[in-house]
Amino acid sequence: MLDLNDIVVFARVVEAGSFTAAARLLAMPKTTVSRRVAALEREVGVRLLQRTTRSLNVTDAGRLYYEQSSQALRTIEEANLRLAEARAEPSGTIRISAPVGFGGHFLTAAVVDFLAMYPKTKVELCLTDDKLNLVEDGIDLAFRTGVLQDSTLIARKLGSTLRLLCASPDYLARHGVPERLADLAHHQCVIAGPSTSGTHWVLDGPHGQETVTVAGRFAANEMQAVVAATLAGFGIAQLPHSIAEPLINGGRLSRVLRDYTTPVGGLHVLYPSSRHLSPLVKAFIELASDRISSRANTAADQQ
Repeated sequence: MLDLNDIVVFARVVEAGSFTAAARLLAMPKTTVSRRVAALEREVGVRLLQRTTRSLNVTDAGRLYYEQSSQALRTIEEANLRLAEARAEPSGTIRISAPVGFGGHFLTAAVVDFLAMYPKTKVELCLTDDKLNLVEDGIDLAFRTGVLQDSTLIARKLGSTLRLLCASPDYLARHGVPERLADLAHHQCVIAGPSTSGTHWVLDGPHGQETVTVAGRFAANEMQAVVAATLAGFGIAQLPHSIAEPLINGGRLSRVLRDYTTPVGGLHVLYPSSRHLSPLVKAFIELASDRISSRANTAADQQ
């Protein structure tokens, strides 16, 4: 029966170029190295090495055997490395990018739990609505919402995102509560975009997909600014569920037209490559995935 240790010794002899050098690398007597190679040759039934007092040559069969077996050895070594990484406690620094609103409400709790769970870790959280280049900016993973552009990044979908129609209680007390989607055309709306007029909102409701033209006194292409204006009573806004939920539960916002939502697309975590993903990054992805997908699915169930 083939002994894997004999194959390892044979491979080291080929790589080192002599029994003496291989013995030093393996920290074993030269006689043991010779004996193991001889045992392997008896097992496979072919001469792998030609030995003389002055030289060592690899036979054609030995060269073929080395090429094939060394690939298998590398696979085994990599598997052992992965197991060792899986057993190791995550440590080191992880750099994470996320949109401002999403990071502030959804992700911070996951980061706090992660730091508490793994004391040897550090987290650098970059909250920005800009689409950073993960490789150039040294980002280990990024959370993004909406429809992803074609990319060489690895993407893992955690759930779906949607937006709710919300306004401050003060605004609704002054301007009334819209009862139909068409009423939005007569209300002040806080626009997540470049213009305060001529904006079309497409929403899913009881009659399928409907479109309404809205306008208002404030528009911004940054979600935190939209949230601030909505809280200040400047109108009705479409806010991501992850942002709107705690504000509604806290009484700072009220949801209107509950039958209507705006699907925005998927909620994804992205990272540069799935190969050699560190235990640190794997651990955070799993923790965040559990927390975020659970909340996203709960939000969907409530609609």
